[in-house]
Amino acid sequence: MSAGGTEGLQDRARGLDTMVSGDVLALLSGGQQEAARAVDAARDDIAAASALATHAVSSGHKLVYAGAGSSGLMAMADALELPGTFGIERRQIAILFAGGTANMTEMPGGPEDDVQQGRVDAEAVITAGDCVVIISASGSTPYALAVAEVAREKGARVVGIANNASAKLFAISDVAVLLNTPPEFVSGSTRMGAGTAQKIALNMFSTLMAIRLGHVHDGYMVNLRADNKKLVARAARIVAGITGVETEEAGRLVERASGSVKVAILLAKGAGDKKSAEDMLAQSGQNVRRALALIGG
Repeated sequence: MSAGGTEGLQDRARGLDTMVSGDVLALLSGGQQEAARAVDAARDDIAAASALATHAVSSGHKLVYAGAGSSGLMAMADALELPGTFGIERRQIAILFAGGTANMTEMPGGPEDDVQQGRVDAEAVITAGDCVVIISASGSTPYALAVAEVAREKGARVVGIANNASAKLFAISDVAVLLNTPPEFVSGSTRMGAGTAQKIALNMFSTLMAIRLGHVHDGYMVNLRADNKKLVARAARIVAGITGVETEEAGRLVERASGSVKVAILLAKGAGDKKSAEDMLAQSGQNVRRALALIGG
């Protein structure tokens, strides 16, 4: 594995084990905040990566996340939240995690070196037109590199996210996102600063994608999947907040819309019926703002 920045020793960590708890925590907190600030330098690349994902999903292809260890967990967290939060079809989201996702009670390190399994996993999931997001703090994890190579062979687009400028992953990525985080206060423990930066970058990447897909309107998640009481209530508040109708009426409109927040918004704004609202959304590319303009017109 590369002995780059993620394996370096943090100068301020000298004597860490002799410090009082408050001083240790102050250093750890500062390290997390410094790592978070490193994401700002990657904004343009995150935007380019998000554009690839937007194109893939809007074209009916998949968004595939891949990684090992802590980086894989960051990838998995982002992937699992997309259907519920933004209504992305589950069939369009895939996760490749070194060692498999079936048993998460422990996370052995061996599977991240398994090149053959990386190729097998990728061959089973990735197809032409997909966007494959590969996260590796070092940028040299064998499993991750194997997935990237298969993705290129299949005609998918590859987004590489790593925390080392010399990452091998970048050489086989269509978009390279460098999160240039400082050495960890526990050397090599990339679940800390590197993982924090990865999580922030992934939040930005997928939220921008959802905005471009038309699933966010004025800061509201208008394509959420309301599958529990909390989210049903949230759906009603979203409709009320956007349209100005009372929350109780908004709840009734959500029911009329079979749970679709977007359709309920259009009904509140004057769409004749559910079918008319659905047609407007189809005509507007599922974008609420453009669909509302059709009603206004």
